[in-house]
Amino acid sequence: MKFFVDTADTDAIRELNELGMVDGVTTNPSLIMKSGRDIKEVTKEICDMIPGPVSAETVATDADGMIAEGLELKKIADNIAIKVPLTWAGLKACKALTDQGHMVNVTLCFSPNQALLAAKAGATFISPFVGRLDDINLDGMDLIADIREIYDNYGFETQILAASIRSANHMTKAAKIGADVATAPPDVIRKMAAHPLTDKGLDAFLKDWASTGQKIL
Repeated sequence: MKFFVDTADTDAIRELNELGMVDGVTTNPSLIMKSGRDIKEVTKEICDMIPGPVSAETVATDADGMIAEGLELKKIADNIAIKVPLTWAGLKACKALTDQGHMVNVTLCFSPNQALLAAKAGATFISPFVGRLDDINLDGMDLIADIREIYDNYGFETQILAASIRSANHMTKAAKIGADVATAPPDVIRKMAAHPLTDKGLDAFLKDWASTGQKIL
């Protein structure tokens, strides 16, 4: 499973990228707002750092507006994936942009039918929002499983990008189901390395080593 980082924090992206943990980046208007930076400036910096797809989101609500904004965002770098919402206008924009050879990430997906429409429209990525479904007492991972089954049934090439990831457990489940990509905040990716038994075992090893009075260096 590929890891995308869901942030516009370039320092956090750089740290994870140096460890080989970054296959791409997803941004959205809320993340750009948190960064406090100009969208084109910060997106260009991210694209220069990461060779994989970097999703930059349109904010227009009509298809023509999304297409125009997407083409403008695409000028930032070749690895831009234009992000559009899963509305009827968004699907029209997706079809037009993919027909021109551009990567498109269709976001805010909450149902298998929506995912099926996005695949038919040629989306490069479909972004089902796991955490937001969990918030309303539905199991977001059920949606990932449904989309995986549908796409596999018909050989759709659209990649399932599990989004709104809230925990390391979400990452495990997405990988087991077969999501192509999971995008998560930097802290969630870091927490994947944590386990209390690892900490307990390391503490015991260090105490035993200290008792030997030896040094490696």
